[in-house]
Amino acid sequence: MASMAITRHELSRRREQLQDLQRYLAVLEADHDGSRAKLLGFRQRYLEALGPLMRELDEIDAQLHQATALLSEALKRQGVDAPVSASQRAKPWPDVPALPDATPLPPEPTGPLTDLPPPSLKTLYRRAAMRFHPDLAPSGPEREVCEQRMMIVNEAYASSDRHRLESLLLAAGELPEKVIGGPADAVRAWLGLCEHLVQGRIRIVRAQTAVLQNLQMHQLRVAIERAEAGGMKPLDIMATRLRTQIAERRQELYIGERVGSDASLAADFLRKRYQRLTGLGLQ
Repeated sequence: MASMAITRHELSRRREQLQDLQRYLAVLEADHDGSRAKLLGFRQRYLEALGPLMRELDEIDAQLHQATALLSEALKRQGVDAPVSASQRAKPWPDVPALPDATPLPPEPTGPLTDLPPPSLKTLYRRAAMRFHPDLAPSGPEREVCEQRMMIVNEAYASSDRHRLESLLLAAGELPEKVIGGPADAVRAWLGLCEHLVQGRIRIVRAQTAVLQNLQMHQLRVAIERAEAGGMKPLDIMATRLRTQIAERRQELYIGERVGSDASLAADFLRKRYQRLTGLGLQ
């Protein structure tokens, strides 16, 4: 394979491009981490303000569902069919995971810019097999790790994924010159590998940021903070609504526990409750 020493101008230009990518990545990561911190802070504030009321409402709803289920069963024994809606359970708050750890960039090759072509894909595969083949590892956890890595090696070789084989070998301590050639071609290949890793990280950060911004909790935070900036107190309004719902449910529970002796009243109570919960009318 023919090889040319990388020129100082090309080396400087590629390094600047890599640094630009890294700066852009740092901005994306900072934006993600800032949004995540705001979201976690909002969740804490939201739960402190409304959590006790939401739990109280859930407990009353559970009691009410149990009472109406018993009422419906009693009516069925009397030949009266009355609908009962499914129990309404509060949805758990979604996780807001942090960004996964980034793969560290390999060290830059050193030495004079002499010509040494990078090894072939097959040579890389052989070197990876010598390092990770499970038959060469002692039994136990270390062998299991080697089996998993060897599966990755085989997949990378089958798909001609040179970058993946290089990353595995460099992470395992293989000399850069033996993995990406060099030092002349090693520097060029090192820059390409670093660009590949940084661009992959950018895709991960963008994807996770999009997931975070699509969370209902994020949209709720934006709406509440916008209302607060306009002088409103949305959390106080929501707390008032929850207290109203709690009072209504308690009244409903009180009625439900006392209409059992009258089949007509009990059936009418269950139908109205079903209609309120589902929004569906009954014939």
